[in-house]
Amino acid sequence: MTGWLDVYENEPRVTEELLGMENVVLLPHLGSATRETRVAMGMRVLENVEAFFAGRPPRDRVA
Repeated sequence: MTGWLDVYENEPRVTEELLGMENVVLLPHLGSATRETRVAMGMRVLENVEAFFAGRPPRDRVA
């Protein structure tokens, strides 16, 4: 059985143990790299900035 990983502890470093496993495929962490996702992320930022300056709580508030 083969396992697929795209997130690692202590990224971007990958442990020697993972690198040496023959039943594990290591992939780059690119889940958000599609054009559609990046555009949606940018639009979400704009929505949050507009809400902030309009005195409304941002949809994705980080506190």
